[in-house]
Amino acid sequence: MKNNKLLATVLAILLIFVTGCGSDNYLKDENGNILVNEETGQSVQKNILCQPKKDGNLYKLYEQYNDQMNVKLGDLPTCEEFNLGSNEYNGLWQALLVRPLAFLILKLGFLIKNFGLSVMIIGLLIRILLMPLNIKSMKASENMQKAQPEIMKIEKKYANRTDSEAMMAKSQETMMVYQKYKINPVSGCLVALLQIPLFFAFLSAINDVPAIFEDSLFGMHLGMTPWKALSQGEYSYIILIFLIIATTYYSFKNTMKGNQNNDMMKQMNYMLMFMIISISIASFSLPTAIAFYWIVINGFTVIQNTLIKKILKKDKKEGK
Repeated sequence: MKNNKLLATVLAILLIFVTGCGSDNYLKDENGNILVNEETGQSVQKNILCQPKKDGNLYKLYEQYNDQMNVKLGDLPTCEEFNLGSNEYNGLWQALLVRPLAFLILKLGFLIKNFGLSVMIIGLLIRILLMPLNIKSMKASENMQKAQPEIMKIEKKYANRTDSEAMMAKSQETMMVYQKYKINPVSGCLVALLQIPLFFAFLSAINDVPAIFEDSLFGMHLGMTPWKALSQGEYSYIILIFLIIATTYYSFKNTMKGNQNNDMMKQMNYMLMFMIISISIASFSLPTAIAFYWIVINGFTVIQNTLIKKILKKDKKEGK
């Protein structure tokens, strides 16, 4: 129960932390509706970090609605000149995650001449840095599987008892099993939970940096939403939707495998399935740049977890 409350608290804090997705962060038209770029179908972010190309349609939109921006268009640096101290926006979320990510994506993008590739490379590098946590998480999952028979015995032992004394005894016995197998019940969920703030951080960075969604990759406009592309007869974008659904499903299924008998893991599976469905639906209205990021990260996760499992099996055989 404590773990469930902790998980719910973490998710609640996270939702508050990423409220950058609210409507107040977008420019509004004369009728108070969120302004949409007619060329790409993308909602126009209010507080961008650098200037769009001056000869583009987006620059004209920001000129027209400049009074709604916290930092005036003329005071913003060009995307090539942007650095971490260029301009200030309030919020820990921006300072700790969004601005550093935007800075890295821009610097690498200008270096390799493509911001779509830059988004994917930066995402992969972050996932590589998180590999030790992935290994620890998967070891915890294996230990949970080993402990399941003893956990189930405890569940059966106290199945028909609801008094406080029995619940306390059940909790103590369960904790003893966790200690025996060196299990932290929450550790197996950490990697899955970390994907949520990273996803929103990359989405915010992409929306805040015009240079990213003014670029293209594999013939697809990085700022274009699949829904807008499909409405214009550009059906190649439907491939992104299928890849998002497939890689998200296999990524989370691979990550959570082995924990189905645990009550908390069952709840995590429900929440993650809800997130998969939500992301799949949302992907129609998100910029293509974030779709490329999500597909590559999920694909990497599946490959990474497969390799880690092979390493853990080999270590187990060798008695390590």
